[in-house]
Amino acid sequence: MMSLKVWKYVLSILILFGIISLLYNIAIGKNWNYNTVSVLDEVQTWSRSSRLSERLLTFQQYHTYCPHLAKPLSLEDEVEERKLLNSIIWPQLPSGSAPPSLLQTSDPVHSRFTIVTSKIKPSWYVGDQLEVQIQLRDFKGQPKRYGGDLLLARLHSPKYEAGVAGQVLDHENGLYTVRFPLLWEGSAQVDVMMVHSSEAIAVLRRLRDHRLDRVRFTSTFRQGDQSEKMMCHICLPPEPGPICNFTDVRTGEPWYCYKPKMLSCDTRYNHAMGGYAIDLLTDEETLLFQNGKNVKVPIQASTMDTINVLPSSKGTANLPTDTSAFYFLIHIIVLVINVDKGSQKPDPVKLATSGYYYQGSWRPLDGVPMGQFNDSSAITQCLTNKSVYLYGDSTMRQWYEYFSSMLPDLKKFYLGKPIKLGPFLAVDTKHNMLLWYRIHGPPMRTQWVMSNDLRYIANELDGLTGSRDTVVALSIWAHFTTLPVEVYINRLRDIRKAVVRLLNRAPGTLVVIRTANPQSLEQDVSLYNSDWFSLQQDMVLRAMFKGLNVRFVDAWQMVVAHHEPHNLHPLRPIVKTMVDMMLSYICPHRSSNNVGI
Repeated sequence: MMSLKVWKYVLSILILFGIISLLYNIAIGKNWNYNTVSVLDEVQTWSRSSRLSERLLTFQQYHTYCPHLAKPLSLEDEVEERKLLNSIIWPQLPSGSAPPSLLQTSDPVHSRFTIVTSKIKPSWYVGDQLEVQIQLRDFKGQPKRYGGDLLLARLHSPKYEAGVAGQVLDHENGLYTVRFPLLWEGSAQVDVMMVHSSEAIAVLRRLRDHRLDRVRFTSTFRQGDQSEKMMCHICLPPEPGPICNFTDVRTGEPWYCYKPKMLSCDTRYNHAMGGYAIDLLTDEETLLFQNGKNVKVPIQASTMDTINVLPSSKGTANLPTDTSAFYFLIHIIVLVINVDKGSQKPDPVKLATSGYYYQGSWRPLDGVPMGQFNDSSAITQCLTNKSVYLYGDSTMRQWYEYFSSMLPDLKKFYLGKPIKLGPFLAVDTKHNMLLWYRIHGPPMRTQWVMSNDLRYIANELDGLTGSRDTVVALSIWAHFTTLPVEVYINRLRDIRKAVVRLLNRAPGTLVVIRTANPQSLEQDVSLYNSDWFSLQQDMVLRAMFKGLNVRFVDAWQMVVAHHEPHNLHPLRPIVKTMVDMMLSYICPHRSSNNVGI
């Protein structure tokens, strides 16, 4: 009979072998769990991006906006820009083919999704992953043979007020896979939506990169009783006449106006949107943007669209709650598998799903305790002795308005500025609390605003002292959807440098970044504010601030997973969720319990 010591040795070997087998199966695509899928997806995405990079070796720095005016990039910034542009490359239409007719484009009505079932494990349990396969078809009912469509998906349970966004994988052959983590018990329904066809996205790409004039901007120049309104933009053709250069001295952010005939450049008085360009599309292209037909239309299930999730099964089917070391082992094994392919290291492992709703509350999956700040006293207690600075667009102004409505002790100061543009200041002297909001610099699609009230976020951040009692929240995306991505990259780079300077001089300062979100796309809105534009920006935003000591509020997944309709300005329940997330970062020790199911 073997000794106890030998049995322990044998048992240890068997356990180690079992772990290695499990890891190997995960690495080659078997028995995927929702936490590990994101790892493999990331490697697949990185590998696909690497192949694209090989095809782009002849890539040259280009600025589709005003090459005769653009400031030169440093070698480091140029390399970063190339990497970012490569990372958001979207599948294109087959080369050499004629523009398809509407009948050959993606039709959500003919398309179907199927919930993948397993004969080995026919039931679903909390901790498992649900996989959904989507086959896109054209208006003739024929399967599509290439990818590039924009799809959104969520798994939800109205009974439990639960929802989670799905991770969509494009196989670039007309087939798509959506993966959902199963995070609660009971029934759960799959919703899939086609936002845009691949053919429509090809048009949107052309508009974004080459039609900067989709939105026009103006400024009034005034001196005494004399005034002139002139066209302005981040880029202006030089032919019509002399240009006033309003490039920011500190950041180098470009902005130009045509010079008035009678007045000097320094008489500029205000800034405003001058209108939208029309006749951007051909008659055939217009057919690709029909509400209720091929813009934000649901895709139906081929059979069932609902599953029943059982309580977590016992044994090794589900991973333990704390799996950070487990992810690291997976990461190492995936790297080893890729060594013989000449691969370079992919980005660090991260969770693809940031959180989910349950019982109406957002539950983050990154270990941050989520609080419910449901009344003024809870918010006041958290923000006592705090200075909160909100910078960005109108989606950040929503946060200011939410605080204003929830905190009765705030004294709001009217500064004689436009009611929707600010800047806004509110103070609670009893609790030593300050709340400040300011819009970001041009481009701003707004009613008129005083030109000296347009401040660049980077400059505003440089004006802050910072401290452990200072909170900064940023949201900048919605006004950049009509511009090439390089413009957005340049703006974020300036902001990032300012954030680094702020954190260097005041490491305790909390910086929170709100991501972009999907919105409703009524007639023609797609041409200026498409979700595809926003998604591309969202990817760039996350990459630009990755690795910095900042916190994110994932507005994208919070909107996709919620039952409220998509809106440029999310409805109040979603705004509350975002603000509660920020408050949870500020006051984690005061957050209420947020246990998983």
